Amino acid sequence: MKRILGILTIALFGGLAALGLNYLFFGGSNKPQSLEDRQRVQFANQQLLNDQPGVDFVNVSEKATPTVVHIKTTLQAPTASSDQPEMFDPFGFFNDPRFQQNVPREASGSGVIITNDGYIATNNHVIENANKIEVILEDKRSYVAELVGRDPETDLALLKIEEKSLPFLSFGNSDELKVGEWVIAVGNPFNLTSTVTAGIVSAKGRNINLLRQNSEYAIENFIQTDAAVNPGNSGGALVNTRGELIGINTAIASQTGSYAGYSFAVPVNIAKKVLDDILKYGEVKRAILGVRIQDITAELADEKGIKDIKGVYVPEVIEDGAAAKAGLKDGDVILKINNVAVNKASELQEQISKYHPGDKITVSIQRGGKDMEKEITLLSREGKKEFSETVKREEASVLGGTFENLTRDEKLELKVRNGVRVKKIAKGPLKDKNIPEGFVITQIDKQRVYTTQDVEKILKTKKGSVLIDGVLPGGKEESFAIRID
Repeated sequence: MKRILGILTIALFGGLAALGLNYLFFGGSNKPQSLEDRQRVQFANQQLLNDQPGVDFVNVSEKATPTVVHIKTTLQAPTASSDQPEMFDPFGFFNDPRFQQNVPREASGSGVIITNDGYIATNNHVIENANKIEVILEDKRSYVAELVGRDPETDLALLKIEEKSLPFLSFGNSDELKVGEWVIAVGNPFNLTSTVTAGIVSAKGRNINLLRQNSEYAIENFIQTDAAVNPGNSGGALVNTRGELIGINTAIASQTGSYAGYSFAVPVNIAKKVLDDILKYGEVKRAILGVRIQDITAELADEKGIKDIKGVYVPEVIEDGAAAKAGLKDGDVILKINNVAVNKASELQEQISKYHPGDKITVSIQRGGKDMEKEITLLSREGKKEFSETVKREEASVLGGTFENLTRDEKLELKVRNGVRVKKIAKGPLKDKNIPEGFVITQIDKQRVYTTQDVEKILKTKKGSVLIDGVLPGGKEESFAIRID
């Protein structure tokens, strides 16, 4: 009898503990759960490796390899170009003549499972313009993935497959990563699945002007390693010796498109915030400091009379921006953000990227040889302190139609993996064919659409007869043939 009572007592306490954890992480708030919270709840069977004298790559590889997936995409290939970029990403089709025609092709990359219920981190350039995203696990199981969202300014994307009890990599802390520390890179170079290479952290805070070519808000503060990375490694894992994810492999420095000594990864501390925003809000809620910045060199220090070559120089404070409202001035030197030293423009960008509009930060500056601190309330690009914690309904208008993105719940309800809803119909080819408001477009000329930008981009380039496939408000599949003159 005592034994039975003991078992019942243990079961009762176990149930209460489970309810407490469930309330802590899932209840008490209507806010979506963060990826890191999901990892904490799901961490029961995930054990960190102990730091040991010497490096045992076997245990790290055994832990990391099952969490890295092979991503295959069907996409519209890039148009031929006579100018080959100096920095090649490991997606690797720039030099292949088969990809010089503007026809659908297959390409491949990698991704990292970050929760046991199927959320996967990868690079934006791995899935950009994809009509279909296929995810293949190490055990050869294959899934068609849903694109939850993407952020070109950090080259990150979040995918979802419908599966449970998957192995995943827990987040490490890339801020604590040291130059000289051993790391492994896991990915699928040249379609050789589950490939592991090892190297050391060669540098931190690298800005290679790979992303900034397309956006002034792009964030580049790459981890540089000498772990061999080749075409197909994009989106794969950079892992420390404790078996933690500390970066998403993104680019290589090469004249040929193949590995030539150095590779670059997005730090996981940037990835966590970006992917969490995508999961919670459908977009990245990016905070802006409101200054122009540049690295301090010996020449600049001499020219501006700066005593110490440290910090980040501010040549211009943007009018009505967050920094201007807090009293920063042209010529100030930013030394720290919330007590974290910044000595490169890329380091300052990384620190600001961790915050949302409306967050307050303490900025340590030097002005005229004097140190001081300023409390700054960060703003959005639109100059607002607040941001909505609901999914943004991004809209686009073309051919008389106004389109809006779908939430993930709406996709699940309609049983579609992708699609864009027709919000309004005005005079034009869409109205002429009686396409109803509420119709969800899933494909245009057999090319899948995920966002309003996809619809706008495709329809603006089409001429003649165009086939539009989708789902009516009641759930019935329907197709419409329109003509664009």
